[in-house]
Amino acid sequence: VIESPVYRQELGLWEHQKYFVELAFREHKKKGGARFLLADAVGLGKTIQLAMSAKLMALYGDKPILVIVPKTLTCQWQDELKTLLDMPSAVWTGRSSADENGFEYPADGTRSILKCPRRVGIVSQGLIVRKSEAAELLKQIRYECIILDEAHRARREHPQKDPDMYKAQPNNLLAFLNEITFQTKSLLLATATPVQMYPIEAFDLINTLALPNEADKVLGDKYSIWRKRPQTALDYISGNVDIPSTESEMWEIVRNPFPQKSENNRRIEIIRNQLDISDDTAVLPQSMYGELRLSQKQKIKELYFDDNFIKNHNPYIRFIIRRTRKFLEETINPETGEYYLEKIDVELFGENDEEALELMGYLFQAYTIAEEFCSLLSSRVKGGGFMSTLMLKRIGSTMLAGENTAKKMLSWTAEGKERLKDLYNDIFDEDDEDNEEERSEIKELTKEEIECLEKLIKVLKYNKDTDPKYERVLSILQNGVRDEGPWKDKGCIIFSQYYDSVKYVANMLSSEIKDMKIGLYAGGDKSGIFIKETKENIKKAVKNHEIKILVGTDAASEGLNLQTLSTLINLDLPWNPTRLEQRKGRIQRIGQISSKILIYNMRYKDSVEDKVHKKLSDRLRSIHDMFGQIPEVLEDVWIAMALNDEKRAEEAINKVPKKNPFEIKYEENIPKTEDWQACTFVLDKSEKLKELLKGWWNI
Repeated sequence: VIESPVYRQELGLWEHQKYFVELAFREHKKKGGARFLLADAVGLGKTIQLAMSAKLMALYGDKPILVIVPKTLTCQWQDELKTLLDMPSAVWTGRSSADENGFEYPADGTRSILKCPRRVGIVSQGLIVRKSEAAELLKQIRYECIILDEAHRARREHPQKDPDMYKAQPNNLLAFLNEITFQTKSLLLATATPVQMYPIEAFDLINTLALPNEADKVLGDKYSIWRKRPQTALDYISGNVDIPSTESEMWEIVRNPFPQKSENNRRIEIIRNQLDISDDTAVLPQSMYGELRLSQKQKIKELYFDDNFIKNHNPYIRFIIRRTRKFLEETINPETGEYYLEKIDVELFGENDEEALELMGYLFQAYTIAEEFCSLLSSRVKGGGFMSTLMLKRIGSTMLAGENTAKKMLSWTAEGKERLKDLYNDIFDEDDEDNEEERSEIKELTKEEIECLEKLIKVLKYNKDTDPKYERVLSILQNGVRDEGPWKDKGCIIFSQYYDSVKYVANMLSSEIKDMKIGLYAGGDKSGIFIKETKENIKKAVKNHEIKILVGTDAASEGLNLQTLSTLINLDLPWNPTRLEQRKGRIQRIGQISSKILIYNMRYKDSVEDKVHKKLSDRLRSIHDMFGQIPEVLEDVWIAMALNDEKRAEEAINKVPKKNPFEIKYEENIPKTEDWQACTFVLDKSEKLKELLKGWWNI
């Protein structure tokens, strides 16, 4: 590792990153392999931890490495493997394999996916979500390690709609994962949001790690309470019920599975040594307890009661590795006398009423008409709440976006469209490969609804060139907000959920800020600098300081590294509050060139955004403190607030767990790492490369 570019260029690794790499590689060499969920907060370098672990596993073993990531991250993964780790790889494009140098290998149909020309193969999650032939073929191979990035996308379908959420069916990605887990020695999952709303989401991911018999160390065997009674076990962990106190119940919980010596707990080590039990034995016999001496039983009682076994040694603690930026920035490493991570301060703008934009004049008129339409549609159509609320949010983004939505909806009557998916796909640009849900059953509009839309279009059409949000963006870029100076000089990313909004803003900025290139980063092939340009070239231009103003949709909110930019403007607040964290994570990340980043959240006073912002602000702050992330699924709050149904909004908010059932183990007992640079022997570079260049057919 110390011969890789990430070390040669004096970037090194932070202690939390080294810890995970050591842990994963050490466990990979044991029975059952490495099976972990890496849940570090956004911006803490999950990719480099996973990639470095995979490289060590590839050189140690002799089987392929499979990396499954969202489509938008395939090229970024390949680039970081090459530039940071000198690690060749191949991306399956859907037609053929492309290596790290961009060379595409001749393909003979879908089966060519099995002829990956590199030890490491990278594929898009879309293959699995669509249940493609290629996904089925991937199940035929035995792997050294499989990595799934953005693993929270592997989940059950609508668990909240099933009275018994444990019976809800897995989506295609989770179902695939539950099958292919048997085909790999090690499985590494990564997501900053392992729990959105329901602890069952964490259970499903941990259960995937635990399915093979060799992985009994994760959740024990099929008879353990962690598998048979997952909700009961989660209730124990979260403190919802009293923990069992009888010796028989205690033994069932402790023995199946029994923690390894590597847990760095002296009692666990003593018990395993006294009973002569190796770390390869995950489940202790039920009959063993009756045969133990009193002193040995006492040790187990101390582990259970005094060490609070259920809280400190439960499977979720042991196999979910999560560190937060706040802790790493505020804790000093006793070995170095320095903080575990360099602090990046965040200054928020737009949070008070004085900095919110006023709904005045024609804008107030348009918003009032839109609210009338919202009320009419939602009162008669199932799913109309989503659609009508979307209208309000689109107007709140830009005037142009509001006008486009009204025109599109008017066309339904003329064209007889019965599905909302076409409209939804037109205006959103999130590269969500698994979003196939119909949101509405609108078949036609009433005369009153049509009149509302026509009035709305008329108002917006003649005023869209004086958009208040755009004017505020331009002012911030050129002058700043208070006394911090122009944001364009610091480098800025401007986010919106909607493609037409970002295209409008980028186009307007390019005509007003003529001395700077304006980058546009969006899904599909919509990116550019007002010339035909690829996403990869835009990333390079930002990295090389050639682009200092980037306007992007949420296609830029996952995986994109923008450390050369130190300011961010949210043109609108997303339906999915997690997006705000993901957006911030593009610039608040390891390698940020500034010690402080600036963020402006735009909203119109008394708009839906403003009402939801006020309603959620305190609650979301407590949720974020617990989970380190905000749940994705608070869409119902937006709809309820738009319909002036505060009771329903409160019910949606209150569904979010009030207590985090998964303590952050790393922050209670900080493990030490080895001195990597003290090694005196390294692998031969040419031999190492020879191994990694092997295609799957040669393994």
